[in-house]
Amino acid sequence: MAILELQGLAKSFGATSVLKAIDLTLASGEMLVIVGASGCGKSTLLRLVAGLESASAGRILLDGVDITRQDPSKRDVAMVFQNYALYPHMNVAENMGYALKLRGESRAAIAAKVEEAAALLGLSELLARRPAQLSGGQRQRVAMGRAIVRQPKLFLFDEPLSNLDAKLRVSMRAEIRRLQKRLGITSLYVTHDQVEAMTMADRLIVMEAGRAAQIAAPMEVFERPASRFVAQFMGAPAMNIFDPARAGLTDVPPGTMAGIRPEYVELTADGIPFTVELVEPLGTETLIHGTLRCGQRLTLRHAGPPPSQDGLNVRLPAEALHFFDAESGARV
Repeated sequence: MAILELQGLAKSFGATSVLKAIDLTLASGEMLVIVGASGCGKSTLLRLVAGLESASAGRILLDGVDITRQDPSKRDVAMVFQNYALYPHMNVAENMGYALKLRGESRAAIAAKVEEAAALLGLSELLARRPAQLSGGQRQRVAMGRAIVRQPKLFLFDEPLSNLDAKLRVSMRAEIRRLQKRLGITSLYVTHDQVEAMTMADRLIVMEAGRAAQIAAPMEVFERPASRFVAQFMGAPAMNIFDPARAGLTDVPPGTMAGIRPEYVELTADGIPFTVELVEPLGTETLIHGTLRCGQRLTLRHAGPPPSQDGLNVRLPAEALHFFDAESGARV
């Protein structure tokens, strides 16, 4: 596969800056997942790499070759879209082999590559069907197969699972990840789904308003978020953020906010009085929402069924606390 480098990559539409000086190196065979809210610039970043948008500044290098101004058809990059983009009048085999046909490859070579990819994706029995005769998951596998047969240097995934139901998304994300690892595919993957991002990535880019708020391994992002924004974006429910002084925490630098994930808030016999406002039983665990005595709102994740709501107290373990600058939001 290939090494992708982005050097000061930026994009503006008129006076509106949507992507701000992105610097990163994507290693050969790495899966880098771009996650963020709508409008943060994640899809724009992918489209710049694909050549579907032109960069306002910076460079894109693929294996050391500057492709910033190169025509999309010459970049040796394959993109898998969320709407599959299959030709409805072609069957599965024709859809998968179409790019090879445009290249001028022989029928025998195309058939061999299509059959190999179809076997890999469990599509061998479906090659004669048209897209309308396939399920959503099968269509997505065809879209992936079309990319695989091209044997490009780089794969781009633009929210490929967003049109699937929740159960199918779980199985498909595992399937894509297994395939990516097996083939050693260098990949950029865009999603707004945190679980998808955490489970599929070698590294994450958490985007905030056009900039990379943090680039790191998934568990590093979760355990050591670089900012208050990252802390609250990654994780469901979001990290609790509160004024440490009001919560009775001492030895905290002035001008900071404290944070703790719901998983690490402990119910105790004695501690900080906690008033329950809402209980959400989820089977093996329970989400409990309420307020501390000082009025600070708090959510905790409790293992097992809901506890009695009379006289609850909580403990905020010092080792689980995060601190952020109250003004900038940066980790301190």
